[in-house]
Amino acid sequence: MKITKPINFALVALAGFTFACGGGEKTSESTSSSPSVAAPAAAPEQNISLEEKYKDDPIYIKGLAKLKTSDCTSCHMVERKIVGPSYADVAAKYETTDENIAMLADKVINGGVGVWGEIPMPPHVGLSEEDATDMVKYVLLLKK
Repeated sequence: MKITKPINFALVALAGFTFACGGGEKTSESTSSSPSVAAPAAAPEQNISLEEKYKDDPIYIKGLAKLKTSDCTSCHMVERKIVGPSYADVAAKYETTDENIAMLADKVINGGVGVWGEIPMPPHVGLSEEDATDMVKYVLLLKK
């Protein structure tokens, strides 16, 4: 039967996509300290989560809300590459300038390929320029 090959291909493609996009990153950190040895004091910035650091920043709040309602999280995570680069990698590569924000927002809307490898980023033509700009500004806040 010739129908089996397309079905098998579809199942393998679906399994691959599910594996590539499956689940959020869960990490836990445990520390132990000996009472006789004092741990060095960490810089206050290092112990603050992104939510705490930017809890009152309107750029962070708007951008995160728009990303959560989009399909961006299918291919991107904050600190881990899935299909596309992590948001942190994008932030590290681009300076926060008006030109870069406009260029990246355009890439989000129109898609592209080649900057981060051969896997194309699909276009998001239904996304407004304002929404794409808010998302890009949020991503660029993640620069370390």
